[in-house]
Amino acid sequence: MSTFLKTVKLSTLLLMVSLLFVQCWKSPEKLPKYKKEFKAQIEKFEKQKDKTDKKIEEGVSELTGIEKALADAKNVDKEFNRVYTDWKRVDNNVQSLYKDYEKLKEDADNLFNAMTEQTASIRDQTSKSQLMSAITKIRADYDVNLKRTSVAVNKLKNLHVEALDIIKGLEVAVALGQISEINSGLQGIEDRVADIMTDLNQSIAESKALYDEKIGNF
Repeated sequence: MSTFLKTVKLSTLLLMVSLLFVQCWKSPEKLPKYKKEFKAQIEKFEKQKDKTDKKIEEGVSELTGIEKALADAKNVDKEFNRVYTDWKRVDNNVQSLYKDYEKLKEDADNLFNAMTEQTASIRDQTSKSQLMSAITKIRADYDVNLKRTSVAVNKLKNLHVEALDIIKGLEVAVALGQISEINSGLQGIEDRVADIMTDLNQSIAESKALYDEKIGNF
């Protein structure tokens, strides 16, 4: 065999070994990375939830006091515009909360997939089987949590639309000179916001527990 062919074969072999080494080297890095991202996203989701909760409380307070504000306002249109602008801020926070939820779901998928991939590489069949079963169960439980979170966030978005309908209705009432009573409708919104935020708090608590009890030491 010529020296040239030997060199080519040796180079090819070295390249294959190098690629294999890189793949094996990179794979274990995924799990710590995804664990860190998942934990960070839980904290971000919690902060956004608190911020959204505060904005909604402020928005409901604005709507509740709008009749008095209109009575005292020199420029009714300007007062309506101010309240509407406040509710657009609420909308921005609700949308941000939803984006954080989607990112949390994505980070959870990345983490579970990395755990599954790493477990699949284990040669001991008993350990592999036990770990795969544990991952499957934990993932199924967490999927239920994520689904409940999605329902809660969608309810929040619907409540915001309902509040905007109240503002639009009030605007017409003002134009007609007939301001209708809105406190009962707003009370219903306020009560439902509290229930939704309770669901989101539970979701955050379960996410933290999942990390601390099941994944943190994986």
